[in-house]
Parts: sequence; C-alpha cells; structure tokens
Amino acid sequence: MNIVVLGATSGIAQAIATKLAQEGHHLILAGRRMDELESMSSDLRIRNQVEVYPAHFDALAMDTHEAFVSSCLERFPTLDGVVLAYGYMGDQKESETDMDIVKRTIDTNYTSCVSILHRFATYFEQQKGGFICALSSVAGDRGRQSNYMYGSSKGALSLYLQGLRNRLSSAGVTVLTVKPGFVDTKMTYGQEGMFLVAKPEKVANDIYKAIRSRKSVLYTPFFWRWIMLIIRLIPESIFKKMKL
Repeated sequence: MNIVVLGATSGIAQAIATKLAQEGHHLILAGRRMDELESMSSDLRIRNQVEVYPAHFDALAMDTHEAFVSSCLERFPTLDGVVLAYGYMGDQKESETDMDIVKRTIDTNYTSCVSILHRFATYFEQQKGGFICALSSVAGDRGRQSNYMYGSSKGALSLYLQGLRNRLSSAGVTVLTVKPGFVDTKMTYGQEGMFLVAKPEKVANDIYKAIRSRKSVLYTPFFWRWIMLIIRLIPESIFKKMKL
C-alpha cells in the first residue's frame, strides 16, 4: 500500500512508520522538520527495501493542504491510506488566560485535521477504497479540569471522525479513530499524574492490527476502553466535585 503519514516526526508516528515499512508498505513521511524526515526516510528505505519519501507539511498552513494532497498524488499514482499523528498539548493553566494557546490547541488538534482529512476523504470516496487513521485521545472522552482544553479539541476530532466514518462507509473507506492513553513520548515527558504508560512501539503494533482488521475505534492499550467507560459512567453530580 501507498500511505501518507502526517506529523511523521512525532514519537508515535515514527513507530507507526517503522511498522508500516517493516510490513512492506511505501510511505510519504510528512511534517515540518525536513532534516529529520529525510534521515528517517533514508533509514527506512535502506532497512526495508521500500519507497519512502519526505514531504513538507505544515498543519496550520491550511491554505496549502489542497496542494499538498496533489503533491502526494504526483509522488504515488494512487494512495491507499493516510495516518494523522500530530497534535499539540498546551498547558491547561496557561490556556485559561492565554487565548493564543487556546487557538493553537484547537487549530492543531481539530481545525487543521478537518482541513486535511476532508481532502483525503474526497479522494478516497471517489476511489471507492482506502483508509483514514487519526490519533485522537482518551482525553476526549470526558472533560476534566486538568486538561479540558486539549481534551475538548480531541473530543471534537473524535466526533468528526465518527461522522466521516458514517459518510464513507458505503464507499468502502475505513475510518479508524485511535484513542491512546498515556504514551512515552516527547509530548508527554515530565507530565505529572501519568500511569500505565505505554511504549510507542506497542501503540504502533495495535494501530497496524486495527488498520488491517478495518476497525472503527481503537483504545490502546486495550484497558483504556474500560477505564474510560467507568469515568464516563460517573454521574455529573459526583464527577464535577472530583479532582481529575
């Protein structure tokens, strides 16, 4: 398959790209840090004997998204899937007084995702096949005072993906919503209150299996499905008094 990985330099994305290359898939690794992307592409190409190309992609430059998709189709005559693996976790306390952080959080985690996935969705719908895989978060399942700005942006993304899945199902296009728990990456380094932390390689393996089985929603590791079910079932009258 020919697959585009957006935000390819993130910890989880690097693990996903490695897994996809090991399984023989051809890749476009997209992001802003071209030096790192070129190094990754070269390494994966040599190790796995697959086609891997770096590509510049700026999620927040939404006026460039149409041209970016066109450039991907110039590289590969057909595309089989896209993995969206970028995000921004701003400081919750700072976001309560700084609207710039709020805007960056929403634009990165939701608005830009809709912009780029809308274009890939149209392509796959016309092609009558393909997959969209996007990383949301368990944080989007219920608003908590410790991270509701980040969580609300991820919750919006999950709802968008649900609607997109409904739209594209009849066209044979799979839409996978990935909801990781805590993952050991640069984005989460030094965060307080982290527990049951997963390695990116474990998450990547789970995602690959979910793509292959055409799954709709993946909690990874699996136990987060049950943790979040319990959290969602707590009555609001009790939940609003909890320090979560």
